[in-house]
Parts: sequence; C-alpha cells; structure tokens
Amino acid sequence: MTENLKFKRIGVLIMSVMVTYIVLTECVYPYFNSINTVSYQYGSKGEVVKEIQRRLKNWGYYFNGVDGIYGYNTFLAVKGFQRKNGLSVDGIAGDRTLAALGINPNSVSPTSKPSSSASNSQDVLLLARLINGEARGEPYEGQVAVGAVVLNRVRNSKFPSSVAGVIYQPGAFTAIVDGQIHANLEENSIRAAKDALNGWDPSGGAIYYFNPATATSSWIWSRPLIKIIGKHRFCR
Repeated sequence: MTENLKFKRIGVLIMSVMVTYIVLTECVYPYFNSINTVSYQYGSKGEVVKEIQRRLKNWGYYFNGVDGIYGYNTFLAVKGFQRKNGLSVDGIAGDRTLAALGINPNSVSPTSKPSSSASNSQDVLLLARLINGEARGEPYEGQVAVGAVVLNRVRNSKFPSSVAGVIYQPGAFTAIVDGQIHANLEENSIRAAKDALNGWDPSGGAIYYFNPATATSSWIWSRPLIKIIGKHRFCR
C-alpha cells in the first residue's frame, strides 16, 4: 500500500510538471514574445530614428541634422526629453519614450514628416515661453521686441537657423539658465510671440538686448544701441 501511494504521488508530480510545461510553452511564452520590445539606441539607424530626431528638433531638444543615425547628440536629446517628461532617463527610445513622442515605429514611412502647422505651433509656444521668461511684466511692445530679437537671429548667419536653435544656444538667454522659461505662461506672452512671428519688430532689427540693472557682461555695453523699451536696451 505504501509503495502504491508513493508511485501515485510520483505520477501526480510528473503530470503537474507536464501541465506546467504545456501552459508555459503554449500560452505564456508566446504572450511575452508578442510584446513589442523594439527600442532605438546609440548606433541605431533608419527612418524611425529620423522621425525621433525630427520631433525632438521641433520641440527644442535636438539641434543637429536629421540624418537617421542615433549618435551622441540624439542620445543626449532623448535623455533631455525623458527627463522633462517623467520617463526613465536612459537615452534609449523604447516603447514608453516612443509613445510619449507620438511615434508608432510600424507606421513610419520614408516620407513621414511633421506638418508645417505643427512646427509653427511649436515655434509659437517656445517663443512665447522665452518671452514669458525674459520679459514678463515689461511693456507689451517690449515683449514683442524680445520675440523679434530671436527671429532676427534666426535670419542672421551668425546664429542658428531655427527658433529652437537660437533659444537653446548655450548661454544665449537668462531664462534658459535660471529656468524661467518654464514659468506659468501668461496670455500676453502668447500674443507677443504671434505678433513677432507675423512680422512686427519693435526692436528695429536688434539682435541683442539686455537689462542694464542686471547685466554682468561688459561686452554687451559695446553693442550699438537702437532703442530702449521698458527696462531693456535693444542693440545691433
């Protein structure tokens, strides 16, 4: 009787192992294999990488060429985007980062590009944030003038050729350094950005401005003065 009980227990154990194996191989493993684990990282190439670069460039995180090569600058841009959006900061464009970027790798084609209207909207928002951080509380004309300075730089060969490139050029604007670009956005700043983008330039073609009360650079005083609006001096 004892031997029979022992064999029965061994049989039950063998059956349990077999059932577990069948469940894993037929149900569980295929489920895990079906999960999208595609990621793009340092060294990756292709159209999806181009789309990542395009979007990061439009949103002011990436300032280099859209070449489809996931190099060091793309890696840094992805980390910056992840940090700002509460994602794991590893520089790898995995499922969550791609979703936050609004990219479905399966739907990216060689001709996919952000629409011009989307790019324009991003320029308005970014320029408004810069104006808000730099000239909040200044006369409205002065706020538009700050936006115009950014656009004058975009058109000047000495500066980057995009709104994002000019604004995020290292050391160019105090609001980037002290974080004021992320201050609560006021409606006036949005209107001022739109007016500047629509061609109003109260600065008279200036490519520099500064507040004499807070300026720490002696060089800025050497720039030819065009006009004074509020607390800011606008210069060539």
